[in-house]
Amino acid sequence: MNLNLDGKVVVVTGGTSGIGLAVINALAQEGAQPIAVARKRPETGTLPSRARFIAADLFSAQAPEKIAAQLEENFGRVDGFVSNAAFFSSQPSVTECSDELWRSTFEINVFAPVRLVRALRPLLGRNGGSIVHIASEAARLADPTIAAYAASKTAVLSLSKSLAIDLSAENIRSNVVAPGPTRTALFDAPGGFGDQLAQRFQTDAESAISRFVREERELLTGKIGHPDNVADLVIYLLSPRANQVTGSEWSVDGGALREI
Repeated sequence: MNLNLDGKVVVVTGGTSGIGLAVINALAQEGAQPIAVARKRPETGTLPSRARFIAADLFSAQAPEKIAAQLEENFGRVDGFVSNAAFFSSQPSVTECSDELWRSTFEINVFAPVRLVRALRPLLGRNGGSIVHIASEAARLADPTIAAYAASKTAVLSLSKSLAIDLSAENIRSNVVAPGPTRTALFDAPGGFGDQLAQRFQTDAESAISRFVREERELLTGKIGHPDNVADLVIYLLSPRANQVTGSEWSVDGGALREI
């Protein structure tokens, strides 16, 4: 299917790894102009050749305006924005989440997207556009070990729907994609969720991840997701093919959430 994304300028935060990188690659394959935003420039060859890179630390309140200024200078418009960058940390219990952890989580997962939409709104509004927020199944599946992360992603659900209403007159759509367990660096990095699960279950990381997916989350597919599974849906929502879709939430979680 041709998604009609040729030449579309799309900004992806956290675009150099995991789901963000999968989105960048999918956009490039569709002929779009992807812009990867991250704190550090990736190694040569990480990004597809047609992608551009903008270095920015989203902990800085000034970063979104600087990003917007570069996009204005180089392209004069933005057609899509994927809010993917996230701060994640697990703790043994809710009460062991420090104030600093709560602040850092909301700074990246909630405040940064708000600032970015504020900065990009004039550019998105020139030809209409699409915003996709990457949330999480954790927003609707409470887990005391990731309480701060889950609460921030619940806030993203509400934020996206508010934006869908607020930006509708400018032909800007806003939707949420909520992945379930997905095999990214959150799982595989040293000390990441895989190692944390291994410690919790007193086994190796691979066995712990399998147990988490099959027994704790009870994914109907019986397997952990891949970033490409999420990226395929994201680029559809970015495309003109989805021009009647806004204010919605889409799950890519292997059937983990089964409530009506």
